[in-house]
Amino acid sequence: MSRRLPVVAVVGRPNVGKSTLFNRVLGERAAIVDDRPGVTRDRNFARADWTGHEFFIVDTGGVIEGSDEPMDRQIRAQALTAVEEADLILFVVDGKSGIHPLDERLTEVLRDSGRPVLVVVNKVDNLLGDTAYHEFWGLGLGEPVPVSAISGQGSGDLLDRVIAAFPEDPGEAPADGALKVAVIGKPNAGKSSFVNRLFGEERVVVSELPGTTRDPVDSRLRYHGRDVIFVDTAGLRRQSRISDSVEYYSSLRTARVIRDAEVCLVLVDASEGLHQQDLKIMESAWEAGCGVVVAVNKWDLVDKEENPTPRMERDLRARAPLLQFVPITFISALTGLRVRKTLDLILEVAQERQRRIPTHEVNEVMEALFRRQPPPHSRGRPVKLRYATQADTAPPTFVLFSNIPDAIPAHYIRYLHNGFRKAWGFLGVPLRIRIRASSEGRTPG
Repeated sequence: MSRRLPVVAVVGRPNVGKSTLFNRVLGERAAIVDDRPGVTRDRNFARADWTGHEFFIVDTGGVIEGSDEPMDRQIRAQALTAVEEADLILFVVDGKSGIHPLDERLTEVLRDSGRPVLVVVNKVDNLLGDTAYHEFWGLGLGEPVPVSAISGQGSGDLLDRVIAAFPEDPGEAPADGALKVAVIGKPNAGKSSFVNRLFGEERVVVSELPGTTRDPVDSRLRYHGRDVIFVDTAGLRRQSRISDSVEYYSSLRTARVIRDAEVCLVLVDASEGLHQQDLKIMESAWEAGCGVVVAVNKWDLVDKEENPTPRMERDLRARAPLLQFVPITFISALTGLRVRKTLDLILEVAQERQRRIPTHEVNEVMEALFRRQPPPHSRGRPVKLRYATQADTAPPTFVLFSNIPDAIPAHYIRYLHNGFRKAWGFLGVPLRIRIRASSEGRTPG
């Protein structure tokens, strides 16, 4: 069952190594790191994983408590927003400089927040021999955890503490079999208008001003014997354009909703056309394993003299590979045009996402594809596909066993992918293929 991902906020005064720790947890250089204080001004969030436990981690700018400088006040406000949204706070302090007056001021703020806090003492390069970090017991926030973010020492122990501190049940998908659909898209694409049209009433506030929806709003209906929960979400902008703290955390909540949804309905504004951000939104849903339906909204505003539907659909499908497999419909939330058809497509995609192909049929299709085009040889050795099975649904995942799995190139996996699509469709659903090592045995052809 899908569960809401916890949020971990990394806070502290400037230049204590918050972004270095953020990058260490992710295993990549996602945040800018510089010796100068104040480099991180906005928040940066990403999904992290430790021992199979996923969570969102949020990097924040350095907080200078009590400063009247405009930039300092803005950074403080953003960091406090992170604190309010977090399930757990990592309070990063500098083990080389000891307790700083700014640490003490921020301690009071964190204590008043009521959120769980782990004191992370960074820059402790000798974990076994350096006991100076025990000084941070004096903050009164519990046992300090020593780490060296730059070298990675102690990061595993810290992450163990992080996972142990999460709530046992941070929220979960509905247990009654209801289909959860996230309504996503850029600001002002008509998401709230679509939800209101479905329910025949103003469930959510609609305004011509973009960004009216801040928090996800759940609405439930029953259609063709199936309960469907529609979650209207805040419009997703590029992170470089997210300047308001509330809007930023709306985007984080939307990312959570996408991860929990079974199907994502992506609304595109017909009057503006498909933008790069629309594609990024679709890709985020696709990568999360969601089914995807694209609804081009405000079709009532498009000049119909030249029958633009085939041209626009062709242009849309040419923009990204995933759009070859996604249903596209042209609607008007204002007039109700094809809104019911959109519901039918959502149910169809949800059914495709749960579809399972018998193993004998998977092997028949794989063997036919293998005979038509075997994979290229590896160092003079023939690469063989011995057996295949569907290992999972939601999304459909196929495992193929090969004598040299690492030698199968990406273009051949795409060939198999397209062959599987041709055989079974899987409309609107990501299809995943995994290659595993096999022992000697059955070989196609």
